[in-house]
Amino acid sequence: MQLKTEVGMNHSGMQAAPDGGEQMLENVKLAKPKRGDERDLARIRTEYARQADPVGTLPEPKQSGMRGVLMDKLGARLAFERAGTRLYDALIAKCQADRASRLPLKDLQHIRDEEATHFALIGAAIQSLGGDPTAQTPEADVSGVEGMGLMQVLTDPKTTVAQALHAILVAEMTDNAAWEELIELTTQAGNDDLVARFIKAHEEEIEHLEKVRGWYRSATLAHD
Repeated sequence: MQLKTEVGMNHSGMQAAPDGGEQMLENVKLAKPKRGDERDLARIRTEYARQADPVGTLPEPKQSGMRGVLMDKLGARLAFERAGTRLYDALIAKCQADRASRLPLKDLQHIRDEEATHFALIGAAIQSLGGDPTAQTPEADVSGVEGMGLMQVLTDPKTTVAQALHAILVAEMTDNAAWEELIELTTQAGNDDLVARFIKAHEEEIEHLEKVRGWYRSATLAHD
């Protein structure tokens, strides 16, 4: 397993084959391509955006106003915490494959288990508000799409531990911001019990972020 990003046989740049690059530019001139700019692409995107249906709808029972927004965001957190648990599963597997990895597996497992606990917490919160935690809300759908790239980084056998940690760092920064948003929405909804539980979860997420940021920095600056 590759431990660090190294200098190798990277031929992706034109400078790797100067003569070939010049020939390619000459061919471009001979082809006389039609010049354009981003305006055509923007116009097409605008047309599709105007005609497109929504990503999805909120499930029954019907929720409106702030309560509807809260249920949608709870669905997103549920999806993201489930994905976060799987991201840490993948990171643990990567570290186990890398015998030189200095990441504490015990700490990684602890964070992974807290992510799973947060998933269960959100599921219970949705049920307490009369919702169905198995239903996918529009925000949950979007959250799943957002996380696909992060999971691809973690599960790619070619990525290093440092690269995997960067993906985890992106996830944790997003997670922290989302918990802050969820606490604000729950406070406006007047549910003090859920606010207290969400604040505790957010405090744990802050610890996750600080640990991951430290691990990433150490892995990036390691030279031995």
